[in-house]
Amino acid sequence: MNLINQIKACNLCGESLPLGARPTIQASAVAKILISGQAPSLRVHQTGKLFNDQSGDALRAWLGVTEAQFYNPSLFAIVPMAFCYPGRGKSGDLPPPKICAKTWQPALSSYFNNVSLHILVGQYAQRYFCKGFKSVTQQVKLWDEMLPNRVALPHPSPRNQPWQAKNPWFKAELLPELKVQIKTLIDS
Repeated sequence: MNLINQIKACNLCGESLPLGARPTIQASAVAKILISGQAPSLRVHQTGKLFNDQSGDALRAWLGVTEAQFYNPSLFAIVPMAFCYPGRGKSGDLPPPKICAKTWQPALSSYFNNVSLHILVGQYAQRYFCKGFKSVTQQVKLWDEMLPNRVALPHPSPRNQPWQAKNPWFKAELLPELKVQIKTLIDS
């Protein structure tokens, strides 16, 4: 069984999850762009389609891509830090269980041989992949140092509208440059 099928069959923490295991990943070894997110939402758990919610609408707008492009595994690999819905907490979904990243991320790092851009969405992906991580804001501000190979983005949740209002440079400077990078990769 190949790595992606192993992940899709994982039940590592299924008994501790409120709705059981339903690992969700979009992956192809030929993907040009890798998106590392946090964990599937309830809607993703129900539909089996990553970023199939308001956050996904916002993320696709930030990247300047269509749904068809975004869900094309030859273009985009979408790999959460945990592959199953973790449940609901007091102020949103619970954090991704750490055992998932610990178990699967090392193997995934060598699976993607064609990735030219790694997009780190939210604090959990940034904590895992960025040495010296202090905060989402500080990590996202490093965008011009991280591009063209990597970039950190806040989570595109509607809950992050206040963050975007406090950081107008995000939409004015980072997103236009990111869209150019992505268009270049898609067109190549």
